[in-house]
Amino acid sequence: MRNFILPKYYKSDLITTIKSIRNTQEKRNNFSPTKFKIGKLTFFIPRYFGFCFGVKNAIEICYKVINENPKKTIYLLSEMIHNPNVNKDLEENGVKFIKDGKGNTIIPWEDIKKNDIVIIPAFGTTVENLQILKDKGIRTEKFDTTCPFVTKVWTKSDQLSSKNHTVIIHGKPEHEETKSTFSHAKKNGPTIIIKSIDEARKLSKYILENSTHNFYEEFKNRFSENFDPNKDLKKIGVVNQTTMLAEETKEITQFLENIMKKKYGDKYYKNHIANTRDTLCYATNENQLSTHEVAKINADLALIVGGYNSSNTSQLVKICERRFPTFFISSEKKIITKKNIIHYSIDKQKEIQTTNYLPKTKNINIILGSGASCPDSVLERVLEKICSFYNQKIDKDKIINSYKK
Repeated sequence: MRNFILPKYYKSDLITTIKSIRNTQEKRNNFSPTKFKIGKLTFFIPRYFGFCFGVKNAIEICYKVINENPKKTIYLLSEMIHNPNVNKDLEENGVKFIKDGKGNTIIPWEDIKKNDIVIIPAFGTTVENLQILKDKGIRTEKFDTTCPFVTKVWTKSDQLSSKNHTVIIHGKPEHEETKSTFSHAKKNGPTIIIKSIDEARKLSKYILENSTHNFYEEFKNRFSENFDPNKDLKKIGVVNQTTMLAEETKEITQFLENIMKKKYGDKYYKNHIANTRDTLCYATNENQLSTHEVAKINADLALIVGGYNSSNTSQLVKICERRFPTFFISSEKKIITKKNIIHYSIDKQKEIQTTNYLPKTKNINIILGSGASCPDSVLERVLEKICSFYNQKIDKDKIINSYKK
């Protein structure tokens, strides 16, 4: 496992140390959660959580660029990752954002000059943006932090197009990564975005029937130029936004496979749908498997920490909220008091406040997890704040020693 050089303030004495011990001593397929007791509080932390390979790589490159170019103007095409704390740190270190997380322009292209540095974020960027930079004479090779698992999806898309398969992207149309994948895929062949199993079902009727009725309205702005459902859905392959729920991508792929069986029969359907299961990101998969495992515990509540626009974090929230009260927070600052917490509602798409979120029981079981773009230090501050409500001091050395073999 590669060691990355990251700012010290993203690490934590307790959380990072336990994670390192477990990664060193245990097999990767051990998904049992980390467990420790502090007074009346018992915390359960998923086996895999927090910064993934792609995020660590992106942060390392960013700070290397900052340190090596003190006199240069440094831009990021958009948010580096979906974490407000990390993006704020970069801004405080002088990095300017060209676009916000929704794609709105903050700094116009004409303000960016040939000698400026432009960093490509972990989500990657579109072919169109790359062309703008090329036309300006701006080189990006050394400043490209695109996650290797995103580029793996692009490679798979290219392979599908070369074999005359239409690329179906399971992703959120508004997400930077999906926009990037769509842009790269459509340059080689027909491409369409679907965000759910419900949309896969809508798409299936165009596979089974020779009709375009309502297609262009139902999938508006989500298909490549000159897309023709009558001919472009005869051979397909599914790739995904790497931070989507893995089980949903598998469900969509299996559903569309069954549709192809229905249309072409058991003998020939494999000629019409490609096997693309290897595009699932290992980190997303491990984090979700770990969260499924910790969700089996009889917990009183879950606290999931990350950026509200973080797709991978929202998937962890969805897994936990099936079992128990789950609070999606961006940092410890959202935990107001022992009685009040401000958290993000995925359904309502806004922050809400909940009272009496901590149960009045003798012993409390709390699941504590975080998304792939959340620093361990933020998770530890959440832990410390909850413990402070019960006047509990955290004996970090004792907890760490219990995991040493």
